[in-house]
Amino acid sequence: MKRAMTAFAAVCSVAAALAAQAPVPAPQAAPGDWRTFEGTLSATGQRQSIPTESGRPAVTLQLSGPVAITAGEGLRRAFRSEVVGFEDGAGLTVLRGVWTDDHGDRIFSALRGETVASGRRIAATITGGTGRYAGITGEYSFEWRYVVEAEAGTISGRAIGLRGRYRLGGGGK
Repeated sequence: MKRAMTAFAAVCSVAAALAAQAPVPAPQAAPGDWRTFEGTLSATGQRQSIPTESGRPAVTLQLSGPVAITAGEGLRRAFRSEVVGFEDGAGLTVLRGVWTDDHGDRIFSALRGETVASGRRIAATITGGTGRYAGITGEYSFEWRYVVEAEAGTISGRAIGLRGRYRLGGGGK
């Protein structure tokens, strides 16, 4: 009996010593708490335009490419981004986007800004999601930079300073 108690005490001592050295897990954000993120985005696609009476062209855009989340927790680290949009040549710009992760879960966004051109600031509102992102809300922004704009309408670009915040559970602002 004494030998069993000594063995039990030894096991407890070792377990306590190991527990004291184990890293403490980061606190989990509660549903509804804001979480921040940063990342990179690049996209390639088509830009088509027609002239308007104002002299500024009306434009449609269709872009897709990778998004990599480089800072923050709770989001997958990689997404495929797709954006479609319209500029009417008179200042109205309407863009919609979706980020899809490797499990098929999606984050939907409404983007706004000045005419989509190199050096322009784009702001987005996260409007919802599917799967693990159901109930997500938030916002993000970036500066758009063209890398290539070909005459045939093919464009490639990247986001500079992609930063945002989100929360799960659909909590209000």
